[in-house]
Amino acid sequence: MTSVQNGSAIVFGGAGGLGEGCVRALARDWPAVGIAYRSSRDRAEAIAADLPPSCRGYPLQCDVGDAISVKAAIDAFSAACGPIRCVVFSAGCSIDQPYISEIEEAQWREVFETETMGFIRVTSALIPLFREQGGGSIVAVTTMANRRVIVGDTISAAPKAAIEALCRGIAKEEGRFGIRANTVGPGAMNAGLGEQYIAERMSPEFWEGFRKSIPLRRFGLAEDIGEAAAFFASDRASYLTGQTLIVDGGYTL
Repeated sequence: MTSVQNGSAIVFGGAGGLGEGCVRALARDWPAVGIAYRSSRDRAEAIAADLPPSCRGYPLQCDVGDAISVKAAIDAFSAACGPIRCVVFSAGCSIDQPYISEIEEAQWREVFETETMGFIRVTSALIPLFREQGGGSIVAVTTMANRRVIVGDTISAAPKAAIEALCRGIAKEEGRFGIRANTVGPGAMNAGLGEQYIAERMSPEFWEGFRKSIPLRRFGLAEDIGEAAAFFASDRASYLTGQTLIVDGGYTL
C-alpha cells in the first residue's frame, strides 16, 4: 500500500547501493526525492532519470563531512522542491574488515567523521526546519551487527551504534514537535559493500554456507532496505519513533 506524502524527501548517500534502494522506494510515496551524493554524479543523475513520472528526482552534490555543504544541499533542494518532510541517511565509507587491534586511529576518525558526524551535521541542519514545519521523519540506515557481532565488522558497526543512540535521543527529545527518528539495520546484503564483498572476498563455498545460515536462505537486496525506510518515513508509521527494524532475513535470531 502506498500513499502520497506531503512535502519532499531527501536521501544522503542516495547514489550508493542501499541508498538507491531507499530512493526508489520513497519515489512511490513522495512527489520529489533528493539524491544527495558526494562524487557519483552520473549515477545520481541516472537514478533520477529512472524514477516514476509522479516523482521528481533531484541530484544534489553534497559532502556530509562539511556542514556548509550539507546546508547548501538542503537549501537548494527545499528551494527547488518545497518543504523537506523526510530525510534518510545512508552515507558511509568504503571500508575493509580488520580486527579491532589492527585499526589505526586515522581509520577510526575517517569512519566516525563520515558516518556519525555526517549524521549529526544532517540532523542539526534539519531539526530546526522540522520544528518550524510542525514535524518530520528521520530514518538512518545502520546495521544488524550491533545485535549479532560479526568479526571484522566493528569499524562499521561502532559509528552506526552511535547513530542508533542519536536517533533514540532525537525521538525522545523532539517527539513533542512531531519529529520521528527510526533506524533500519541491514543484514548480509547483495548490494552496496555487501555485493562487493560477495564478489571479491572469501570463496563461493563460504558465501553459500553463510546464505544457509540465514533462516530465509537468501541475502538481502537494496529494495528490502528501501521498503523498510519508506515505511518508517511515511504516515503509515506515524506512531513509531525511536525504533530499529532489523532487515536480515532472520540472521540475528
